[in-house]
Amino acid sequence: MLALLHGASSREVKMLQVVDLDFRARTARLGDRPHPVPLDPPFWAAVERCLAHREEQKTDNPHVMVTRQTKSGRGPAPTAYVSHVLDACGFPPRMIRRTRLLDLVNTMDPKLVAAAFDMDPEATMIYLSDRIDETRLAEWAAAND
Repeated sequence: MLALLHGASSREVKMLQVVDLDFRARTARLGDRPHPVPLDPPFWAAVERCLAHREEQKTDNPHVMVTRQTKSGRGPAPTAYVSHVLDACGFPPRMIRRTRLLDLVNTMDPKLVAAAFDMDPEATMIYLSDRIDETRLAEWAAAND
């Protein structure tokens, strides 16, 4: 959900710690982003489920996402775990993040997106649409025949 709604990277997700959550404001500090990210009610419910799971593990691990392997330590979930947690949906987190960034950069000012995501402004330029997706164009043409 963090990748889909907020363009979070796998690193930002796995490094998220309980101290990064503001329970009153329902926000989260993601990575090096300059501002906390507001979390809508469905996402906050997901965070609460993660925290309940974490509580069941009886762990001192400071991270929100805790696995069987990390519950006894203080390290984050492995990158492979975060990458494969969405295998059932068929889309890796990286693709979901890129899709969100593509949408944001093409509907907003790329410089604002760069500032919000703590990216170099030039980095957002790769997400600007400058070509036609022939597959989507063919689907559209077939639907409008």
